[in-house]
Amino acid sequence: MSDTSSATPVPVVLDVWCELQCPDCRTALDDVRALRARYGDRMEVRLRHFPLEKHKHAFAAAQAAEEAVEQGKGWEYAEAVLGRVAELDRRGEALLVDVARELGLDAEEFDTALVDGRHILVVDADQAEGKAIGVTGTPTYVIGGERLDGGTSQDGLRARVEAVADRLLDDAV
Repeated sequence: MSDTSSATPVPVVLDVWCELQCPDCRTALDDVRALRARYGDRMEVRLRHFPLEKHKHAFAAAQAAEEAVEQGKGWEYAEAVLGRVAELDRRGEALLVDVARELGLDAEEFDTALVDGRHILVVDADQAEGKAIGVTGTPTYVIGGERLDGGTSQDGLRARVEAVADRLLDDAV
């Protein structure tokens, strides 16, 4: 998922392999926000879907996030859902539609998109690509061809991402 509509190429792309029902992804959101703030338009941060089987609403949440992109509020929606992972576990798709409504999106269209599966191919493609490059859990970051994950801990990942981004930006000058 990417909300970027810039015509000029972005020197650095950071793919964040995420699952919207993942407590670790919720925790990592502060790092993602800090990276977006630090690099601004010099870095395109793309949310990539990697729903895990252990979370029964993750696949629907990924589809809903894609509908939010279609309606112009992809990151805002993803952040709102990540902020409510425990509630998503309890309420499922009803929460996904409620979050859309709270953000002023077309909630009926969200409900329809979840029923008709219009975004399944995007989610499936992200998941397949993630598996192909070795993503096994979330969050996992890919920047400059380097996969960065912390195994059981996300400690130090932001600093590792920044080191790669700074190197890539220096090379682009």
